[in-house]
Amino acid sequence: MGLTLSEKLIQASLVEGDLTRNSRIGIKPNQSLSHDLNVIMTYLALESAGLEKVKIDLAVQYIDHNMIQADYKNDDDHRYILDTTSKLGIITARPGSGICHQLHLEHWARPGHSLIGGDSHTVAAGGIGMLSIGVGGFDNAMALAGKPFYFTMPEIVKVELTGELQPFVSAKNIILEVLRRLGVKGGVGKILEYTGPGVKTLNVAERSTITNMGQETGATTSVFPSDENTRKWLKAYGREEQYIELSADEDAVYDEVMEINLSQLEPLIALPHLPGNVVTVREVAGLKVDQVMIGSCTNTALNDVLSVAHILDGKEIHKDVDCGLFPSTRTVIRESINRGAYEKLVASGVRMFEAICGGCNGSGFAPKSDGVSLRTTPRNFLGRSGTKTAKIYLCSPETAAASAITGVITDPRDLGIAPFEYEMPEKFVDDRDLFIMPSENPEEVEIRRGPNIKPIPEMKPMADITNGEVLLKLGDDVSTDHICPAGANFLPIRSNIPEMSKYAFMVVDESFPERSKDVGGGFLVAGTNYGQGSSREQAAILPRYLGVKAIVAKGYARLHLANLVNWGILPLLFVNDDDYEKISQSDVLTLDTENLKEGQEYIIKNETKGIKIPVNSPLVQYDLDSIKLGGTINRIKN
Repeated sequence: MGLTLSEKLIQASLVEGDLTRNSRIGIKPNQSLSHDLNVIMTYLALESAGLEKVKIDLAVQYIDHNMIQADYKNDDDHRYILDTTSKLGIITARPGSGICHQLHLEHWARPGHSLIGGDSHTVAAGGIGMLSIGVGGFDNAMALAGKPFYFTMPEIVKVELTGELQPFVSAKNIILEVLRRLGVKGGVGKILEYTGPGVKTLNVAERSTITNMGQETGATTSVFPSDENTRKWLKAYGREEQYIELSADEDAVYDEVMEINLSQLEPLIALPHLPGNVVTVREVAGLKVDQVMIGSCTNTALNDVLSVAHILDGKEIHKDVDCGLFPSTRTVIRESINRGAYEKLVASGVRMFEAICGGCNGSGFAPKSDGVSLRTTPRNFLGRSGTKTAKIYLCSPETAAASAITGVITDPRDLGIAPFEYEMPEKFVDDRDLFIMPSENPEEVEIRRGPNIKPIPEMKPMADITNGEVLLKLGDDVSTDHICPAGANFLPIRSNIPEMSKYAFMVVDESFPERSKDVGGGFLVAGTNYGQGSSREQAAILPRYLGVKAIVAKGYARLHLANLVNWGILPLLFVNDDDYEKISQSDVLTLDTENLKEGQEYIIKNETKGIKIPVNSPLVQYDLDSIKLGGTINRIKN
């Protein structure tokens, strides 16, 4: 029996376990990716471990998220990062050089290798035939320290693409179709592996848009084969020698199969406030639009920018629409200028921003109150844009551009203009000077540390009896944005846990931090897919800092589940989902946590209602032991 491409990629990095589905495996990654927003906690963990030099083949640091320098905080953090990377042997991109996932795809990602990144959209590198997995900051620290990354061997879904995309139906619509079918939790515990004759019609940047947003299904990662299009991409960036051909064996066996005929796809759009709320553009056409944002790690590769410029050429942005573009990298900016695309965009009235994550994470370009904003970003969670009352729709660059002209949601096919055809350059401009190499004399580097960077809070071991109030009862699909808010007001204080904790769950219940401190912590209760979204481990650290001891839910997102283990919150599952209705906010619960055993059923006593509720944990014994110690962070320290 042959192997899938996913199995081949995992096997190439495997150091523990085998390819048996749902078993625990460990891989030794070739590369690590970090960005400025999440990495401070990573470097603080490495400091506490006494690491003097990274123990991984390649580590690259990007400065692309916290770019609004309204005061000292962001720039102080960047100086700390530049000093730390220089000392540890990490390559660093100059601030503003580009969004990490596209920039890594251009210069460092390579087929057949494995990448662990401190951001959930690290999976974008799957578009080049690479095994790429997003993790929290602590797991990224362990990868930098040369430790294996452990996860559950996923099931593998074959996504067979046939046909060819029609004019004005770009690659974003492929992943929106996948999300329409799977929703935001249908990919949990799975890898989406793209195959079929339709694959050869997509360039690497288009493939990366698809693998990037595969994260929104809950998938562990997504992968494309490495083929002639991959070779062309590498050659265009001066890296052709890194090319290897990779694909699944003809007799490979998959756990599931999904078929998508690209010729039948039409423009799609995700409604607020989940990426999985997908309908056709024509179903909501005519809705008034206040803002259009083109950009982010999913959709401002060169082909996207040129396509938008083609649609806007000679036209004006509607007077009632504020339209902005965040290019993905400096290379894309320069290539767009060379082809006249920037002139067309500026002439039409588009606001041009830096090559940064920017508005995607609410760091600038927030919509007006109750505004309708069309975005090419990967996420539209409540409040993520920086405006809690805004309604964010996710769409392709073509739909965004068409709607910016008309002032209402518009199917780009209805504009009546000639189709755009993209030809990738044989060679992109050489921008490798945007990377800063680490110091050759690391012992001479002095690390500058701003006052906003606080030590990692102490995490006490778990008591033998866990007792407390239900501080919040939450529904399904609670995202990390709900737990730890995004936006320009909060991103600069992510490394200051005491200060950031004041805003935990602010989009759900602003009273949560104060109530939790007043009663000495307790429990959270949630529905399915708790913790979906980004890799930010602060979404685990903040509740832990405020005294949350355990969470009882119907299900967890993979990445957040790992962060709960790292920071010492016990994740529990209802044995019977209907028991969710038997717990109310403010109920007092008691759980015996003296002996945590893998596969064991526990009984939670609802002291308020006088009932008993069976629960278990999705964790293996090693992780349960870490929880008992107060989290993996304590295990490593000890």
